[in-house]
Amino acid sequence: MHDHHHEHTPSLSNLNRAFIIGIILNTVFVVIEVISGFYYNSMALLSDAGHNLSDVASLLLAMLAFKLSKSKATQNFTYGYRKTSVQVSLLNAIILLIGIVAIIWESIARFKIPEKTNGENMAIVAAIGIFINAATALLFLKDKEKDLNVKGAYLHMAADAIVSLGVVIAGIVIMFTHWYWLDAALGIAIAIVILFSTLHLLKDSFNLSIDAVPKGIHVADLEKQMEAVPGVISVHHLHVWAISTTYNALTAHIVVANNTNINTITNIKQNIKHLLEHANIQHSTLEFEMDCEDCEEEI
Repeated sequence: MHDHHHEHTPSLSNLNRAFIIGIILNTVFVVIEVISGFYYNSMALLSDAGHNLSDVASLLLAMLAFKLSKSKATQNFTYGYRKTSVQVSLLNAIILLIGIVAIIWESIARFKIPEKTNGENMAIVAAIGIFINAATALLFLKDKEKDLNVKGAYLHMAADAIVSLGVVIAGIVIMFTHWYWLDAALGIAIAIVILFSTLHLLKDSFNLSIDAVPKGIHVADLEKQMEAVPGVISVHHLHVWAISTTYNALTAHIVVANNTNINTITNIKQNIKHLLEHANIQHSTLEFEMDCEDCEEEI
């Protein structure tokens, strides 16, 4: 018998610092983009500023959700406030979708009637964005697979860096060709790029909000692994869901032989819980049944 902890969640202090740095960097850049967008009459810069502003809001919400997910349980909230991390992730996806609609609407209007913009300055401002977005994305690189909100932040920042690169290229092209319609076209392209990453985030967040099996956990494989534990005859009524974006739960009925003693059941329970920790399931409730019992459950 052994007792050890498997680390599946990111460090609160490290992530808190990453969120704060990311929020400050992106807030400063939003101000730069808005001023530059209006001054140089660039829809691409204004569109990207709108998206970056939603990213700042997303980072703030994600930081709040991550802190709440670490809250202690109470008599009224027996799981603490862990579920808020899922709700925030879903809210972030909805906010992004609203922003995408606004960007496309304005870009189509400008595409019909192109307006003159300064390609050189547009490229310079966007080049700053590449550095800021890439630097922010790197802050979340290490922990992006441990939390859905962190992954969302990483994907948004990485996508923004690519979008900023596109704005740089468009600015250079406009500078030499005076194809001002390219600015509006890029605004639409930015919205489409954001849409794809947002739809994935929306799907994952919605699934967790309705207690679907968390991504990366396969119930059929998990059941086979549990049944392979010595002393287990079969496993049924197995349910897996997410309490938060980093904390998963499981309930299951474990069938053992009729003559199984309490010490053997204790060992089986420890082995199964150890197995579940490796499967990224931190909270489990196991009900043991003798082979002779007739178990009925509707769900």
